[in-house]
Amino acid sequence: MDDSARQSGSTRSPVETEVHRIRDLLERRRFAEAKAAAEALVVQVPENRDVLYMLAVSHRYLNLIESALATLERLERLHPGFSRLYQERGHCYVVLKDAARAIDAYLKGVNLNAALPASWAKLEILYRMTGNAENAGIAADHVATLRNLPPEVIHATALFSDGDWLPAENIVRAYLLKHGNHVEAMRLLARIGIAREVLDDAEILLAAVLELAPDYRAARFEYARVLFDRQKHLRAREELETLLKLEPENRQYLTLYATACVGLGDHEKALALYRKLLVESPRAADVHLSVAHSLKTMGRREESIEAYRAAAAARPNYGDAYWSLANLKTYRFAEDEIARMRAEESAPDTPLVDRYHLCFALGKAFEDRGEYQESYRCYERGNALKKSESRYRPEPIERNTRMQIEICTRDFFSRRQGVGDKSYDPIFILGLPRAGSTLLEQILASHSCVEGTQELADIPRIVLEFQGRDPDLANPRYPRVLANLDSGEFLRLGEKYLADTRAYRTNKPFFIDKMPNNFRHIGLIHLMLPNAKIIDARREPMACCFSNLKQLFASGQEFTYSTEDIARYYRTYLDLMHHWDEALPGKILRVLHEDVVDDLAGNVRRILDFCGLDFEPDCVEFYKSERSVRTASSEQVRQPIFREGLDQWKNYEPWLGTLKDALGDALVRYREPL
Repeated sequence: MDDSARQSGSTRSPVETEVHRIRDLLERRRFAEAKAAAEALVVQVPENRDVLYMLAVSHRYLNLIESALATLERLERLHPGFSRLYQERGHCYVVLKDAARAIDAYLKGVNLNAALPASWAKLEILYRMTGNAENAGIAADHVATLRNLPPEVIHATALFSDGDWLPAENIVRAYLLKHGNHVEAMRLLARIGIAREVLDDAEILLAAVLELAPDYRAARFEYARVLFDRQKHLRAREELETLLKLEPENRQYLTLYATACVGLGDHEKALALYRKLLVESPRAADVHLSVAHSLKTMGRREESIEAYRAAAAARPNYGDAYWSLANLKTYRFAEDEIARMRAEESAPDTPLVDRYHLCFALGKAFEDRGEYQESYRCYERGNALKKSESRYRPEPIERNTRMQIEICTRDFFSRRQGVGDKSYDPIFILGLPRAGSTLLEQILASHSCVEGTQELADIPRIVLEFQGRDPDLANPRYPRVLANLDSGEFLRLGEKYLADTRAYRTNKPFFIDKMPNNFRHIGLIHLMLPNAKIIDARREPMACCFSNLKQLFASGQEFTYSTEDIARYYRTYLDLMHHWDEALPGKILRVLHEDVVDDLAGNVRRILDFCGLDFEPDCVEFYKSERSVRTASSEQVRQPIFREGLDQWKNYEPWLGTLKDALGDALVRYREPL
C-alpha cells in the first residue's frame, strides 16, 4: 500500500481505501474478516503487493499455513524485492517448526531490508536453538542497534527498503522537524534523495551528517557516491582517499576511486586500480568492462576488444559488453557471437537492461552484414524495451522552450549587457547528440591552445539548482528566475563555472565544454560568460534522428528511444536555435556536419577564425591526435573523414516513413539562413 494515503484519506482511491480497512482489521486482530476482505479485493487487483501480503498474514493468523505459503509464493513471483514477504514466510516456517527454512527466509528478508526487528529477533532465537552462537551474536547486535533507533526511523527505513519512498520521506521529514538533527534520520533522508535523484539535497544532508559524525564510513562513502554522480569527481576522490587511508583494500572504495579517476581523465591510474581488483576477482564482469572503457577512451582499440570479450565471457548475458563492442563502430561480430547474442536476448531470465543492450548490439551486427530489415527490427525492439523503463515526456521540454523564447528576448539581453565573467576561456559545442559535435571537438582540441575536456555537467547542474527540489513542471522556476537575478549573481555563476571546471584542464588558455543539450541554456551561458564562444553542431534531420534511434546512451538522452520523441525534440531544437540567433545575433556559429565532410579545410579555418585562433595544420589532421575521447564517436574521430556515413539512414528508408512525416518542415528548415 502507498502509506501516504494515511495522511490524506480524502485522496485515496477505492483500492487504497479498502487496503487501509483490511490493515485496520488485522491490527484489531479480526483475522477472518481481514481474510474475506483481502480475498475479495485480490480478485480486482490480482498483482497488488499489499493485498497479497495481508492475505498471507491473515492466513497465518488463522493457522492456514499452506495457504499462506502459497500466497507468499505468488507474491514472490510478482514482487521478489519485497522484504516483508520473506519475513512472513519465516513466521510460517516457525509455526511449522522448520528452523532451517525459517532461517533462510529471515535472512533473505534482512538482506533486502536490515530494518526488520522481528526478523533479527527470530534469527537470534533460531541460531541459539541450533547451536550457532556466532550468528546468534550477530543477530543480537542487530537487535540492539535497532532498539537504539527511534521507531519512526526504523519504520521509514523499512518502507524505503521496500520501495515506498514517498511515505518513508514523509515519516522521516516529520521526525526531523519535531526532534531536530538525528544522524540516521538525516542519512536515510539523503538515501531517499539519491533514490529519487534529488542529488543536491542528498549532498547537503550527507555533508551535515559528516559534520555530526565524521567517522561514519558508510555515510562518507555515500557522500562520495553523490559527489561522483553530480560529476564533482575531484571532491569525490578526496573523500575516497580519506576512506582508503582507513581501509586500503576495500573493494567498494577502490572501485569508486578508480571511476572518479576516469571522470578526471586519469585513465592510467584507473587502469592500475581496476587490474588490481581483477587479481582477486578475475571473473568480475563489471570490472573487465571498466577496463575496456578506459582502454577505448585512450585509443587502445585491440586491448579494449579483449577486455570487452572478457566481460562477456565472465557473464554470458552481459548485454553492455556486447553493446560496447558494437559501439566501437568499427568492430564486426562473428557468426558465433551473433548466435550467442540471439540466444541470450531471448532467454527468459535475461534482465531487461541486458536484453535491450543485446538488441542494439544485434542491430549493429546485422547492419554491418547489410541485413537492414533484420537490423531495423532489432533496433526497434531495443528502443521499445528501453522506452518501457523511461519516464521521459516531451511536454516539459517544449514548455521550457516556449518560456526561453518569451523571457530571453533581445531586449532582455541588452538590459543585462556587461554582466557575467568576462573570461574568453570556454568554447561550448552543443546541439543534438550524433550531430558531429565530437568531430568538431577533436578538430579544436588538436589546436595547441585548446583543451578538450568532456561533456561537462556544470551548466545542467546550475539549471537543476535553479529548478529547486520537487519542481513544478507546469510552472517551472527556470528560466523565469533569470529575470530576478542581479548582475552580481551572474558574475558569481560564471566564476564558479570556471573554478569547478578547472579540474578538467591543464594550462591551455581555452577549453571545450561539449555537453550537447546545453543548446537549451544558451541564454544562461551568455549571461554567465558573455565572451564564451558557442558552436552549434547541426546535422541533416533524417541522418541525425536515425543515428540517435540506433544509439544506446550510457545515461540521459531519454528522448532518443522513439520516433515521435526524437522528431519532436529535433523540431524543438530548431525552434530554440532560431530564437537564439535572433536574440543574440552573431553569438553562435552554426556548423553543418555535411559541410564539414564536403569541405574540411574551409570549415576548419571558419571555426578557428570564429574562436579567434590561428590556423594550425594539426586541426585538419585531427585523427592523428592521441587525446582521450569519451563519446560514442571515439573510434570514428580517430580516422579521416569519409562520406559514406552521411547517407547510412537511406539503407533503412523503407521503415522510416513515420520519422520523415514527424519531422515535417524540419527536413528543409534545418538549413535556413542565419
